[in-house]
Amino acid sequence: MPAEYQFPYDLRHLVYFLEVAKQLHFRKAAEALSVAQPALSRQIAQLEDALGAQLFTRTRRRVELTAAGRAFAARIEPVLRSLAAAGSEMRSLAAGEAGHVRVAFTGLAMATVLPDILREFNRRHPGIRLELNEMPTSAQLSALQAGELGCGFFHPNASGSDAPAPGIRTHMLLRERNGILLPAGHALAKKARLRLRDLADVPFVLFPRANNPGFFDRIIAACSQEGVTPQIVEEVWPRANGIGLVRAGIGVTFITPSEAGPLPGDVVFHRLTGHAPESRLVLGWKQPPEPDPALAAFLSVAKAAKK
Repeated sequence: MPAEYQFPYDLRHLVYFLEVAKQLHFRKAAEALSVAQPALSRQIAQLEDALGAQLFTRTRRRVELTAAGRAFAARIEPVLRSLAAAGSEMRSLAAGEAGHVRVAFTGLAMATVLPDILREFNRRHPGIRLELNEMPTSAQLSALQAGELGCGFFHPNASGSDAPAPGIRTHMLLRERNGILLPAGHALAKKARLRLRDLADVPFVLFPRANNPGFFDRIIAACSQEGVTPQIVEEVWPRANGIGLVRAGIGVTFITPSEAGPLPGDVVFHRLTGHAPESRLVLGWKQPPEPDPALAAFLSVAKAAKK
């Protein structure tokens, strides 16, 4: 055993000491501990010898803690209290009733399925703490592979493969066609039917492809099918920041109908006819040999979310 874990006393000595410190009476402490008083006295004497300090002063009338005894009690009491709670805490962790899960998400997740998932999970598992982080898809995949995340909500690759990266499993949560967000005063804002080809000469606000290559490539593919090469004038992240640039008249951007609900009055959302890029949202996690019960509990709730 390493030297730092070798002690000249054991747990029994500490329990006996704290009971005497509480009772300040050897007979009462012995009765509470269900041991003989002489045996208790010997245990305390052994502890004092091991520590090289007197813990109690004894007279015929009273027992009192010395300065060393008070300091030792203050140090030992929280240790024993923590050990006493360890059993129930470990059972809670093993049962998925306690723990900590790091969860990453994109703006699409927070605008669609994630709030309901969080509400239901907190209702079922109030003892599990969630740490939420907004991240682009590429950063989530790297963090998942490195074991820095429990799970993530992100866009799959362009092919929609079930394996966006080695060792990562996914569950599809959402598939939704995108529409176009325009400034309210834009010449196309009042057009009854809008196709991507109508936007051939309109500046676009998008996001860096490296952050979300799957969705970016679906945008380019849909535009190509309509004979359009998008004129990208700004790339921003998080993607929701693009709404601010549309409001400023910098350009137009893609959003889903689910994201278009609570929009300010100076922008207009139009569904697209013809080809349109599809947003796909998956729940992804790294499959460990022994899944963490807290993570398993969160994945169970998230997979049950309505699409």
